[in-house]
Amino acid sequence: MSMTAPTHLQEVDRYFAERVDLAAAFRWAVRLNWHEAVANHFSLAVNESGTQFLMNPNQRHFSLIRASDLLVIDAEDPQTMQQDNAPDPTAWGLHGAIHRNCRHARCALHVHSKYATVLASLADSSMPPIDQNTALFFNRVVIDEEYGGLAFEEEGERCSQLFADPQRKVMIMGNHGVLVIGDSVADAFNRLFYFERAAETLVTAYMTGRPLRVLSDEIAEKTARELDAYPESAIRHFSDCKEILDRDEPDYRN
Repeated sequence: MSMTAPTHLQEVDRYFAERVDLAAAFRWAVRLNWHEAVANHFSLAVNESGTQFLMNPNQRHFSLIRASDLLVIDAEDPQTMQQDNAPDPTAWGLHGAIHRNCRHARCALHVHSKYATVLASLADSSMPPIDQNTALFFNRVVIDEEYGGLAFEEEGERCSQLFADPQRKVMIMGNHGVLVIGDSVADAFNRLFYFERAAETLVTAYMTGRPLRVLSDEIAEKTARELDAYPESAIRHFSDCKEILDRDEPDYRN
């Protein structure tokens, strides 16, 4: 499958809705200050098996990404990095492995956002349930304790194995950042939004030096289940995000 940005309307239209959603996530990552120069990557599976996916082009600033800029990549093509307009090698290493090995990960968002990265830098990177947002992630996070350098193919393969439990959709990447997966762009974006907010609350609470008021496991799990089932929260959140972009930055759809 070609990895070049599409040049024909027919090819653009093939994944039009998916392209628009992923482009919107990039633009909102900038608005929320999750971006980092021209690094970090988002991806979205576009075939049933999940092995073919959209991803941002190599070293393109999130604020400039349009729907038509997104590459179509085949996770099972060993010649990916030898083709024209190949993706960033760490993007291929991490996201290629995710879409090759974790078929339940339809969308994968990886950032070095401020508070998630602070949490990932602590000796104890766990997230105790101290409020409603932190409780959302109770027993739903995996912590990578074995950072091995940039996420080239070997490191990407190792990380992908940590998503074996489909309930755990957030990876706190120790000494690195955060990787969130979801059933759709809306699902993953909403989860990343709340994880960064939860990490901000926790890090700020640590900064007070005061004892934490930690919820019981029973209440934390009850709260997480209730929030998981909250009707259409992610869809409505992301729909409004796109409406704001339609008003302020409509070129993201191009």
